[in-house]
Amino acid sequence: MEQEAHLSIKVINNSGNPLPERQTAHAAGMDLQAFLEEPYCLEPGNRALIPTGLFLEIPPGYEAQVRPRSGLALKHGVTVLNSPGTIDSDYRGEVKVLLINHGSEAFTIAHGDRIAQMVLARHEQVVWQTATQLDSSDRGAGGYGSTGV
Repeated sequence: MEQEAHLSIKVINNSGNPLPERQTAHAAGMDLQAFLEEPYCLEPGNRALIPTGLFLEIPPGYEAQVRPRSGLALKHGVTVLNSPGTIDSDYRGEVKVLLINHGSEAFTIAHGDRIAQMVLARHEQVVWQTATQLDSSDRGAGGYGSTGV
């Protein structure tokens, strides 16, 4: 049996909510919860920046990606607007979630509601190599829709 690797991240939690955690053993995302003094009504077509009360110190070479929760999107049309949102390793402010209501009815968000999920991901630094020609590939320059439906 493989042992899971663990990434240690410093966190300040001002919300009173539990720290983000996976809901199942092999889930990639950890749920983020709303940190609100009173419920917030997100009207259809509107967007809002919802605080979580969390402040993270993400190690260099990693990012936290904020993604929608599929149940909110399916059942209510509520999703993360800039999905996935990126939290960079040098950001030290509060984690907030930009939600939009694409549904037809108002959606109320209360303190402690699970509003998004967060995935920690490793990323690479890039060194650009200026070129005048690229190697050929089977796809070539075929863009949108070029591989069929």
